[in-house]
Amino acid sequence: MSKAPPKKNDAVDLLDADHIAVKKQFQAFNKLAEAKAPAQKRKALADEICRALTVHATIEEEIFYPAARAALDDDPLMDEATVEHAGAKDLIAQIEAMSADEPLFDAKVVVLGEQIDHHVKEEREEMFPQARASAMDLVALKDQLAARKQELMAQAEAAA
Repeated sequence: MSKAPPKKNDAVDLLDADHIAVKKQFQAFNKLAEAKAPAQKRKALADEICRALTVHATIEEEIFYPAARAALDDDPLMDEATVEHAGAKDLIAQIEAMSADEPLFDAKVVVLGEQIDHHVKEEREEMFPQARASAMDLVALKDQLAARKQELMAQAEAAA
């Protein structure tokens, strides 16, 4: 019986915990959409998802990606991740500007979830293993990511 690898409690673990949490939120949204739940309920969850993704993308772009770009010799991977973030941000802005009873609202949230799944798969299978194999100080990066995340979440909640 093989044991799961021990948690390293580093930047990769923090980012992946965000990935897992937002995946659960997307699954919950899909159930609400399928059940034709009230627009207010779907909108509230979609807004939560958008806030979480915006904060996550910001900490990756401000802290993790610059460190990864400097440490990894894989500009195409980093460039693709940056473009994927731009696409997600565009869809997030559209979702945030809509009400849940508008046409395409549910479809946009579902497609955002699919795009995020693709992005997460690439980070998990390519970027994160390269980061762990590099000289990046992932423990120190985790502390920076966590502090910035806390700051951004406080700002987002205050603005909500």
